[in-house]
Amino acid sequence: MKQITTIGLDLAKHVFQVHGADADGAPVLRRKLRRAEVHAFFAKLPSCLVGMEACGSSHYWSREIAALGHEVRLIPPIYVKPYIKRGKTDAADAEAICEAVTR
Repeated sequence: MKQITTIGLDLAKHVFQVHGADADGAPVLRRKLRRAEVHAFFAKLPSCLVGMEACGSSHYWSREIAALGHEVRLIPPIYVKPYIKRGKTDAADAEAICEAVTR
């Protein structure tokens, strides 16, 4: 498996969607995580860039993930919208966040 350098994390109430990409921008990881699994998932990963849409819980999760050694960037939803390639799903949002955070 290639090295994950960028992660787009779509936050929701119970299930989060993760989209990981390598240095070339090719998808390496697509996965759903429950709220309880997020901390353990990011603890196992090497340091990388994590992008999230700014929302109510994003500040909490950015502090938690940054404490594990990752670089976290919050993006306003209006800047993510142009990168959505298909319908409004959590997976499509996570992919768009991953793309937007590298720009």
